[in-house]
Amino acid sequence: MLIAERFRGFLPVVVDVETGGFNSQTDALLEMAAITIEMDDSGQLVPSDRFFFNIEPFKGANIERAALEFTGIDPTNPLRLAVPEKEAISKIFAGIRANIKNSGCSRAIMVAHNAAFDLSFLSAAVERSGMKRNPFHPFSTFDTATLGALAFGQTVLSRACPLAGIEFDSVEAHSALYDCAKTADLFCWIVNRWQQLGGWPINSAMGQ
Repeated sequence: MLIAERFRGFLPVVVDVETGGFNSQTDALLEMAAITIEMDDSGQLVPSDRFFFNIEPFKGANIERAALEFTGIDPTNPLRLAVPEKEAISKIFAGIRANIKNSGCSRAIMVAHNAAFDLSFLSAAVERSGMKRNPFHPFSTFDTATLGALAFGQTVLSRACPLAGIEFDSVEAHSALYDCAKTADLFCWIVNRWQQLGGWPINSAMGQ
């Protein structure tokens, strides 16, 4: 079964961002990670390619002290090797487009924990950068907070992961790449479990 057949031609791409606040229009985008999802020979979803960048705050960006205390990010640290947001997003998009082509899908769809937040920051950065080719669906997402509530009664990533048997280190959390990897594992677990229960391909016995 090709992954292109699983989600109506959409390729799931897990995204996590770390930011300088909650306002996507005014606050800095500081980190972005993306992990593509593929289907193995048994029809199970697994994480695939990883992309990650530390990002320079855009000119005039607001950065809330509380946000930095929460994430532990020091935007001025030269060891971050941060790049402009247009460069980071362009390179991530290039990798995603390659995965879309190789998978036979037509477009990417964002998977994220509380996806509206991540989508708003990515969309704002794309608009600031004047980029024309965004591989993601402009408004549809797969939200693992919602899926976690369905599967486990938990909307918090650190609480849902252990219930799926996924280790979660609260010390490592709030790094875009770490949270993205855990979100990818959780998404794959939930979708694969649904398949194991007979939910995909659609099992006629479920409706009886």
